[in-house]
Amino acid sequence: MTPAALTSSRAACVWIPQFALRCEEAERPELAGRPVAILSPDGGRKLLDVSPAARRSGVRTGMTVGQGIGLCPGLRLSEADPLRYDQYFGLLAAALGEISPIVQPADLGQLFVGLDGLGGLYGDDAAQAAAIRRAAEAALPPALRTGLRVGAGLGRFTAWVAAIRARPGDPHVVADADRIRFLSAQPIAALGADPATRLRLSQLGLATLGALAALPEDAVASQFGREGRRLWRLATGRSVDPVVGRPPIEPIEAALDLAAPTDDRELLLRVLGRLTTRALRNPRRRGWQVQSLEVRAALERGPSWRTALTLREPSALVERIVAPVAARLAALPPPAPVIRLTILFQSLLPGTAALQLFARNASAAARAGRSRALRSAAEELRLRFGRSLLARIVEVQAWSRLPERRYALIDFDP
Repeated sequence: MTPAALTSSRAACVWIPQFALRCEEAERPELAGRPVAILSPDGGRKLLDVSPAARRSGVRTGMTVGQGIGLCPGLRLSEADPLRYDQYFGLLAAALGEISPIVQPADLGQLFVGLDGLGGLYGDDAAQAAAIRRAAEAALPPALRTGLRVGAGLGRFTAWVAAIRARPGDPHVVADADRIRFLSAQPIAALGADPATRLRLSQLGLATLGALAALPEDAVASQFGREGRRLWRLATGRSVDPVVGRPPIEPIEAALDLAAPTDDRELLLRVLGRLTTRALRNPRRRGWQVQSLEVRAALERGPSWRTALTLREPSALVERIVAPVAARLAALPPPAPVIRLTILFQSLLPGTAALQLFARNASAAARAGRSRALRSAAEELRLRFGRSLLARIVEVQAWSRLPERRYALIDFDP
């Protein structure tokens, strides 16, 4: 039976805007303050995120590479590394889990923390928000730390809007008595409605949540349906959306009886690969990454064999999980032929919905790994020869009849 998830009506929102870009700056500090764009990992050559310096030149998220370079010739392109982003996100989630047992990941760089019951440990809401800020800052590198915003209030929506209004390093706490007044003054964009709904609301002259809240609920519902009723209840403060923590994950196990006893290491590794794939496909694992695991072997004779490992980086990729097991097998192989092999995922860290979008299949994850290897090789070449010897082919004017105008060569700068 699956344990029930914990909930909390009082919430804190931890938000780091432009999380992917800040992760890149954490790995490559020389990008700070430069015009940088991160490429979308889906292969469409669209810009996933752009730095403030690039934005000042007119570059926007969603543009093609050619459009971005046309507006900003000095634009530096960086391949998206979703696994690295989720590693930092996992560190943040784990640190917040030390403050409260109720942590709900929302989007990449955005989490909600349940505050119910924390008063006896940390004090009032302001003290709790300060404790959350300190825990988050301690888990993150400076590039991510500088963008950290924390908001707190009754319900996730209030906490999210408070985080938007917060300054980095200075949590914004909305008292219950001030909640309705605070929400009324916020722009209508704070609701996060789809573009079509936002356009209709603006055409009606509704610029703030207070203006929307002043309308009758039934009138809004008649115009916008069920979604309009939901937005109206958020704007009026009548809807208190709780933080919903994920229920604890039980260990995930996969086992296989071998057709014949064997001590062939290559065969054992192939079996482990199959078992790892089977365990990763378990529905309970969806949305979580493996942090620690155990491999057990029943032997033809003598006692059983086991080894426990903690991954340096939480992962949901077969090769990243099996690689340290292969090293352990080479160093400390089972003392007798194996007749049954078992893999057990003992500890898992929450992933993000964004990672599922980024790395929906193995090819996206593989591209991220190749990108890291290519950056490393390019840096070695630059250090050896004093300049970049690699170039990137980018599409500039796909419609041009002249081949030399369709594509351009730019330096590959890791």
